[in-house]
Amino acid sequence: MYMDSLACSRAKISISAAASVLALLLAAPSSAAALPDFTELVEKYAPAVVNISTVRNTPARRGRPRSRNEELDEFFRRFFPPGEGRNRGFPRPQSLGSGFVLDSEGYILTNNHVVEGADEILVRFSDRRELIAELIGADPRSDLALLKVDASSLPTVRLATSDDLKVGEWVLAIGSPFGFDYSVTAGIVSAKGRSLPTELNENYVPFIQTDVAINPGNSGGPLFNLDGEVVGINSQIYSNSGGFMGVSFAIPVSIAMEVVAQLKESGRVTRGWLGVVIQEVNSDLAESFGLDRPHGALVSRVLEGSPAEHGGIEEGDVITAFNDQAIDLSSDLPHFVGRTQAGSEAKLDVVRANKEIVIRLNIGELADRGETIAGRSTVGEGASSRLGLTLENVPDNAAERLGIDGGVRVVAAAGVAAESGMRPGDVITKLNNREVRNLDDFAEIADELTSGRSVAVLVIRGQAPIFLALRVPE
Repeated sequence: MYMDSLACSRAKISISAAASVLALLLAAPSSAAALPDFTELVEKYAPAVVNISTVRNTPARRGRPRSRNEELDEFFRRFFPPGEGRNRGFPRPQSLGSGFVLDSEGYILTNNHVVEGADEILVRFSDRRELIAELIGADPRSDLALLKVDASSLPTVRLATSDDLKVGEWVLAIGSPFGFDYSVTAGIVSAKGRSLPTELNENYVPFIQTDVAINPGNSGGPLFNLDGEVVGINSQIYSNSGGFMGVSFAIPVSIAMEVVAQLKESGRVTRGWLGVVIQEVNSDLAESFGLDRPHGALVSRVLEGSPAEHGGIEEGDVITAFNDQAIDLSSDLPHFVGRTQAGSEAKLDVVRANKEIVIRLNIGELADRGETIAGRSTVGEGASSRLGLTLENVPDNAAERLGIDGGVRVVAAAGVAAESGMRPGDVITKLNNREVRNLDDFAEIADELTSGRSVAVLVIRGQAPIFLALRVPE
């Protein structure tokens, strides 16, 4: 009887194990079937993706590295000044990037760096047609360019109408990496709202970061979601070698279509302008400005004659929201301001002297070219302070050059001052949110500081203002 029960139990276990194995085998195809299938999307929209080549009639200067493959020229163009290419005895088309057809009227969108400086732009379609394109307009700040070809009944893409793209969502790119036309790569959205400042330290595009393989030649091509909608325009890669390293960036389609609308209308793009120099708020600065956590954009300088100056923004203000849009990182502010129409009123939530206030002002128009910041101060002898600083009064000619009314200059920094990041040559204009016009002002304010507490110090380094957090020693 016992043996019969044992045999029965073993039989049940065997049947159960077999059932588990069978379930796993049945589940495997089901899991594979759950992976996205891009074939229909590619068949439908790949014909709307184009390869873009350019011709430059002016011989290029020598100076940049010589590539084995001419398709690598696009990569070198992103990191070397225009025109610094190989000398050529006659103009010839260079395959530089990709683009896609927006509508049946023949408008094509691509990156500005793909066509910048071109004397002739050649667009090649999947059916092997080649058409000369007219440059309608370009916007270097967003790295977008709008082209037009004389053709009809062109295949077009479908654009996403909302910004509800989610991190982790599948996306697909079609383009011409290294000149291999209509190559398809897929991946997921890694992050959104990435700021990639330009050489002028501007960041007006909240980039989509993906792990889709994007290489030289993909620039200007579309980034699709699983619904077959274009959600971004592939623009940049992060790489030390020139090849894909797992991080690529695309311009959101909502930003692109705002640019396209302005380029169609006037051939140029205008953006809102506030007129402040800002920096990130770290934990020490958050404490010194009375914030419950690090967030917002800290104003380190208000430009003379700017909308910010006219509206009452002050150095040391922390802007925490713009038109009721919360500012978590300082880089969020340029994105919001740039998309605001010049002349319109904006509402800013500001923390000033540990109090929350609301400021309303009119947004200006961003100038076509940026300002360069340069300059350097000399140092000399002076008095020392309990904060580890050796200081001197700023000479009148240096103060005039910097556009300030007095201040003290750092001759040497040690102890907590050095730990806070202060350097010789820095000019201190505010300590603990109070004006510093000379050594007497600094000494008076320093004597009143509470031990063990972080205080904000506004310094001018070169000609650029920056806040530093200094923790007063016990």
